[in-house]
Amino acid sequence: MLVKSAAEVAQEFAQAALSKAPVIILGSGASAAYGLPGMGALAAHLAGATPPTKWTAEEKGEWAKFLTSLTAGHDLESALQAVRPSERQTHFIAAETRRFLLPSDLAVLQSLLANRRSLPLSRLYRHLFDSTHNDLHVVTPNYDRLAEYAADAADCSTFTGFNYGYLQSRVRHIDTRIVVNRQVTRTVSVWKVHGSLDWFQDAAGQIVGVRSALDIPAGYTPLMVTPGIDKYRLTHGEPFRTILTCSDRALENARAYFCVGYGFNDEHVQTKLIEGCQDSVPLVVVTKELTPAAKAFLNGGRCLRYLAIEDGPAGARAYTHNSPNGFDLDQPLWQLDRFLDHMIGVTA
Repeated sequence: MLVKSAAEVAQEFAQAALSKAPVIILGSGASAAYGLPGMGALAAHLAGATPPTKWTAEEKGEWAKFLTSLTAGHDLESALQAVRPSERQTHFIAAETRRFLLPSDLAVLQSLLANRRSLPLSRLYRHLFDSTHNDLHVVTPNYDRLAEYAADAADCSTFTGFNYGYLQSRVRHIDTRIVVNRQVTRTVSVWKVHGSLDWFQDAAGQIVGVRSALDIPAGYTPLMVTPGIDKYRLTHGEPFRTILTCSDRALENARAYFCVGYGFNDEHVQTKLIEGCQDSVPLVVVTKELTPAAKAFLNGGRCLRYLAIEDGPAGARAYTHNSPNGFDLDQPLWQLDRFLDHMIGVTA
């Protein structure tokens, strides 16, 4: 009997996990591959932003502490957690974050207009829907709309917890099923646990989605949970409380997990993810570089069945629950498009 190689076993594991229509977890690395700036670039942008002149002396002092922390080499989240921004400072950070990210987000949309197959995520959706499944779940802390753009390009419906139209109100009773001509359409539910570039809230608390907004609507602030100590306070309000409930439910009910560019650094996502992995739910991770947090989790014995692939000198380096020390792959399978080509035979 021929003994299967580690690479062959890994391929079979990936195929089996993807056949279960896994919950997809998109991290910042998934967006970085398509030009979306990361936390380092955002930190540099905020450091160079001009604060409003109306800030109080106390607010200016907190901002100075934040800048000093960045200059000392601390990452963005650590620097923001070390200060106590006022509410309008939190709004300023959210507005600057949106202003910085939006052009790159729209550039992805432009690329799809030129080539509807430019996002491999669309190919993944189509593959996972090539069965009896009518719904997929995506969980992401990202603000950008790559998950939604990819679904549009794949001719799938999307649901983010908001109604449809140019002015999208929040859905009060969550039902991800979309029925057209008495047929349930194939829908990608995108649970954006930290908000979105097209969500806004006014001073009275009215929440609205405006997908076409280039500028922040007058009287509104972006509804985005930015790094820092307010991150946990803001997620107790709507729509985040409902979105987190839906995200948790999707992760709890998942038959498999597929992480793309996710670093295992967000408590709003990984608590339920880790619980599932402890219950033998299979996990597949593809990313440019496994973060220390990801390696600590995979090596800690709590994840019972996994395949993780990162960049490596031969093309990629893979790790499994059976081969925790890793083995080389001769292709860059940490890239989503190459992973799909090789592991499940899905080509552009």
